[in-house]
Amino acid sequence: MSVCPKSNDHETISVGTPLGTHTNSIIPTMETAMQQIETLGLSLACPPAPVANYVPAMICGNTLITSGQIPLKDGQLLYKGEVPSCQSMEDAVSAAKQCGLNALAVAAAALDGDINRIKRVLQLRVFIAADAGFEGHSTVADGASHLMVEVFGEHGKHTRIAVGSSGLPLGATVEVEAMFELHEPVSA
Repeated sequence: MSVCPKSNDHETISVGTPLGTHTNSIIPTMETAMQQIETLGLSLACPPAPVANYVPAMICGNTLITSGQIPLKDGQLLYKGEVPSCQSMEDAVSAAKQCGLNALAVAAAALDGDINRIKRVLQLRVFIAADAGFEGHSTVADGASHLMVEVFGEHGKHTRIAVGSSGLPLGATVEVEAMFELHEPVSA
């Protein structure tokens, strides 16, 4: 006895389509990602320089992956220490959002300033410096996740991991790595 549905008993979803977001129509083009960032009252600063021996981003075909971004702004670490003993939940969510902005800035730099070349957000990996017993990782990670959806709309929905850590680079509260799909592959 088979437990798998017959092919005509279920809906087919294309490979690469996030579950729960498939439609039979093409999503209308929204304003550009940069326009949306400005509409939100945000801006992309110069991307933070790496703090060790790595590159800020790498492109392979039509996938762009950023290195982990910590909540730096204008060269200053905005949020340092564990949640909740050193940083409140609200500050940790803000830290995740800043990390997401930095990931977008790094992506923009890798794409010659044009984040409109990003087709969709594929995945975020969010690391939270947390005290033992902390269970609010998903809430903190939502700071970066909400930003991506605000900027890219339906194309900002992504897979994600959110994990606790006993420490992050420079003592940061949050670190975010992003993976984006590009509209066109980048040739070497």
